[in-house]
Amino acid sequence: MKKQILFMLIIGLFVLSACGQKGIVNALDYPVNDFSAVTEENKPFEKKNLDGKIWIADFIFTNCADVCPPMTANMTKLQKMVTDEDLKNVEFVSFSVDPTVDTPEKLTAYAKNFGLKTDNWTFLTGYTQEFIESYARETFKTLVKKPQEGDQVIHQTYFFLVGPDEKVKKIYDGYKEVPYDEMISDIKSLQ
Repeated sequence: MKKQILFMLIIGLFVLSACGQKGIVNALDYPVNDFSAVTEENKPFEKKNLDGKIWIADFIFTNCADVCPPMTANMTKLQKMVTDEDLKNVEFVSFSVDPTVDTPEKLTAYAKNFGLKTDNWTFLTGYTQEFIESYARETFKTLVKKPQEGDQVIHQTYFFLVGPDEKVKKIYDGYKEVPYDEMISDIKSLQ
């Protein structure tokens, strides 16, 4: 009987200690590699600009014929939810997967077309096609590939949650079945 009580006490302590932990259970924890880019305002931007922040990243391009407009609309909805929840220290980052076409001016026009707020959302370009394909694969474990023919870049439709420790924590569908409530909950767990 004493062993059962002791066992239950130990289990109870483990449960209570787990309740107080911050973060995401079973986080991916892919380290985010350094990058150097240019914003939609034609200003230099590096990974260090996001130090200590929680951020959501995606990969889009301005002349995308299908998935990017819904993804950007979905990210806009998430940005509004973050604002409505009064969550602080959260940034949004959209990497262009077509940097030779997506100039800062084109990215600015794209952002304005969606009426989104750029005070905590940055659109990035200013790197090579080879860089973004490699960066997406190595850091975010996602596909980006510009075919030799045509103007449509192949890329996946995920949103990536990056914690203040500069590690990719979780990946979500950013196109059709966006788990907004789960994302908000995960962001809160990192604050």
